[in-house]
Amino acid sequence: MGVQNQVEDIKQTVVYNAPIKKVWEVVSTSEGIGSWFMPNDFQPVVGHEFHLQTPFGPSPCKVLEVDEPNRISFTWDLDGWVVSFNLKELGDKTEFTLIHGGWKSAEEILPKAHQPSGVVREKMNGGWVGIVGKLKQVVEN
Repeated sequence: MGVQNQVEDIKQTVVYNAPIKKVWEVVSTSEGIGSWFMPNDFQPVVGHEFHLQTPFGPSPCKVLEVDEPNRISFTWDLDGWVVSFNLKELGDKTEFTLIHGGWKSAEEILPKAHQPSGVVREKMNGGWVGIVGKLKQVVEN
């Protein structure tokens, strides 16, 4: 099993009825990300430091990878989280996979949430379902 009680990445894949170029625009621009995720000052530039305006206050983030139109990844907050948006062209549709990784062991208390990592993951997994669903509405309209 490797690391004891390591929390698995959140991974969600959805196919959107929208061309990859359109989905890319909405996941790779500050305005686009704000329309379905959170207010931010994101820029699609590797090394760019930005903030997501979360319900718990601003979270520092840093862009790790920009591979247009297939992948964006960034660190989120200071606990080792990495979020990736992966896009795959399926004709005139787009397969979108969200990965939220970098979780600590299930028992470890995350400072901001004051709750164990495993509990936070379950909540965020549910949260991402709604967020990824909102992205669907944005790109399909």
